Amino acid sequence: MNPLGVGDPLRLGPYRLIGVLGEGGMGKVYLATDQSGRPAAVKVLRPELAHDQHLAQRFVREAHTAQTVTGKGVARVLGAQMEGGRPWIASEFLAGPTLEEAVSAHGALDDQTVHALASSLAETLGVIHAAGLIHRDIKPANIVLTSDGPRVIDFGIARPEHGLTLTTTGQIPVTPGYGAPEQVLGQRVTAAADVFSLGAVLVYAATGRRAYDGPHVAAVQYAVVHEQPDLAALSPRLHQLLAPCFAKDPTLRPSPEQISRVFSTSKSVRSLWRRGPVFQEIKRRETAVRRQTASARTTVESAPDRRRFLALCGAGGAVLLAGGGGTAWWLADRAANALPPAGDAPDAVLLKAENEGIRPKPLWGPVEAAARGPLPTPVVLRDVVIFAARDGGLTALKVTDGTEKWTLPHLSAKARQLALDEDYVVAADESGRLLVLEASTSAEKWTVADADVAVLLAAEPGGIYFLTRAGKLRAVDTASRQVRWTGPSVKTATGDAGPFAAAGRSRLVLSLPSGNVSVVDTTTGRSVWEIRGQGTTALQPLIDSDVVYLGGRTLTAVTLAEGRQLWAMDSYTKPEGTLGGWGPPALDGEGIIAADGAFVYRFSASGTRDIALFADLKGTRPPLTPPVIQGNCIWVIEGTPEFGVSALSKPSDKRVWTYERDNQGPWTMAGAGNRAFLISRGMVAAMPVF
Repeated sequence: MNPLGVGDPLRLGPYRLIGVLGEGGMGKVYLATDQSGRPAAVKVLRPELAHDQHLAQRFVREAHTAQTVTGKGVARVLGAQMEGGRPWIASEFLAGPTLEEAVSAHGALDDQTVHALASSLAETLGVIHAAGLIHRDIKPANIVLTSDGPRVIDFGIARPEHGLTLTTTGQIPVTPGYGAPEQVLGQRVTAAADVFSLGAVLVYAATGRRAYDGPHVAAVQYAVVHEQPDLAALSPRLHQLLAPCFAKDPTLRPSPEQISRVFSTSKSVRSLWRRGPVFQEIKRRETAVRRQTASARTTVESAPDRRRFLALCGAGGAVLLAGGGGTAWWLADRAANALPPAGDAPDAVLLKAENEGIRPKPLWGPVEAAARGPLPTPVVLRDVVIFAARDGGLTALKVTDGTEKWTLPHLSAKARQLALDEDYVVAADESGRLLVLEASTSAEKWTVADADVAVLLAAEPGGIYFLTRAGKLRAVDTASRQVRWTGPSVKTATGDAGPFAAAGRSRLVLSLPSGNVSVVDTTTGRSVWEIRGQGTTALQPLIDSDVVYLGGRTLTAVTLAEGRQLWAMDSYTKPEGTLGGWGPPALDGEGIIAADGAFVYRFSASGTRDIALFADLKGTRPPLTPPVIQGNCIWVIEGTPEFGVSALSKPSDKRVWTYERDNQGPWTMAGAGNRAFLISRGMVAAMPVF
């Protein structure tokens, strides 16, 4: 990234400009932060073009049109306006590698990931087309891989079907090898052109090679119009599914909806990105941009002279690139690697063997750091595990050695703590104030003083959901940092009986102490659907993509949007007692895992039972804590009353060893980075996995 130069603005609208990301034929792109410190990319039309009033107005008008595309698979346009003769567009900043960078650095994607990529991108194209736009430049460099999945960027030439395109004289209107034949020939373009481009993108993702290639641009464009794509390296299944995208006649190509349907996969796109070298790259880039914006913010707040500020932006910071001449930008490889992932902890080394019956030594602990009695589930983020502190408030221990990193005694342990995203934890203080803290450092990001929090229920990047001290269900919007809505009262219970909740895809799923499940729209707070008598107590729901999994009298999978049942499994063992049946489920990347009486089972996403992992769980009913899955281990609390915590082996389908078998708890646990964090009677230990 280059420092701001003479003539560059310091601020545009609500955005403070930090440095120059790059320049294209249409304008200059800046890295900026809004008033809350969130990064954005701001593109300003070139001065010689801004003098053309018609062009400048169209620049802003088309940005407002692109702003109507609000799907989760696009980089959102945040704002656009004319200011001091400078038309500008602000767009969401995405700190992740492009698909082109990821394939170039790490090789072609496996078929399962290509299926998920195809389904997600096709769904996003459907959203773009539904808004009346055609993207016109779908290519690997315009797809950014983020921790939430692929995002389509660069609406620089996206426009209504019969609108005008903002291109300059001599600019090629289509990327060679990815533009459809009708684009190459200058003919009328429909949404089917984006489908052709999507097919070319997926061939590149699956093979690392272009579907159309040649020694020069003219040869590639000729091949697009007159020849068939090179699909020889595709698997037979992918060949069959992708070939129709390359039909020369646009009317013969499948629709995005058809593509999304045939490529649908049981694994969520998010879960596929959250592993392996690509995800590590994403985390490095996220860290780099946080450092850059935080460094610039600190410098500006301390009011240095302009020369010192420019030197800070130009030296040692993350280098950023502007892509495609439009609103595409991302952290460059070299810059991300130059900055170590501050706040992250390395994964623990996996044990080489199961060593059945021989419990290994803890990685650290047990240390006396936690409050006694039933505790909410710990939160593990970056390099810390966060839980209720021994002497009140919340504390964070380093995941690597168990030493204390921070303690905040003024926070309310009873209010629970929740992960908001990869970096931030949500908490509340005794007055009911809502706080969002940087997990690794405890730095206060923002607060809502009048939230009146009693019990935190669920959090996701768009909203935080909780009960007030009057028992009302309430939502706070993370963008505006204001109360979004307040709903009706919710019946609560003392101890660990809930309510428990999960949020995702415009739904908040509440499991109530009565055993009923109630679901509300997170935008309005209105009730959407409910299941009565699902269980006899509250159990943590599990949301994976468009499906919610529920324990209780049955292990049930229902659609998140409307509550339509996909499958349900009765209890096999029919345990006696008021809390018999299925415990809360967990997702392990291969299926759904849940305990039923004395057995732990794995199910596929379609509800087919895979295997009973082991039998003879101690206790009279399943645990109320979901299993923790790390490496090839499944950690489960041994029933209630509790009899220690056992590690199960996924490869051998049996119990390997138990930690503190005579300790009847209460237990709580969490896992991350090849570590299982176990808490009971105030003692905290980190256990290894194999």
